[in-house]
Amino acid sequence: MYPKTQVQLCIVHQIRNSLKYIASKDQKEFMKDLKKVYKAVTKDVAEDELLNLEEKWGSKYPVVIESWQRNWEQLSQYFQYTEPIKKIFYTTNAVEGFHRQIRKITKTKRSLHQ
Repeated sequence: MYPKTQVQLCIVHQIRNSLKYIASKDQKEFMKDLKKVYKAVTKDVAEDELLNLEEKWGSKYPVVIESWQRNWEQLSQYFQYTEPIKKIFYTTNAVEGFHRQIRKITKTKRSLHQ
């Protein structure tokens, strides 16, 4: 219906999902390395860092690396935008908060068709 639509998955949700599979003793170091991916200045730099992440952690946490690679196109759309826009796209929390407010209002209202 909207052929030019770009989908940006929430980085925060991807990180949270990844951390479920990382041993607690490795989480701090893993996050330091992962931050180089999602905080990179450009998509090319991010992809290089994703390769570095795979080299270092891929054998120990293949499920996590596969998830980042599989979702990469939808996780990396925000790199094409300026920094202020990236901050908005970085997480879906603002959108989710807005939807929560709408649901709170509409949930208590009766349908006009009843």
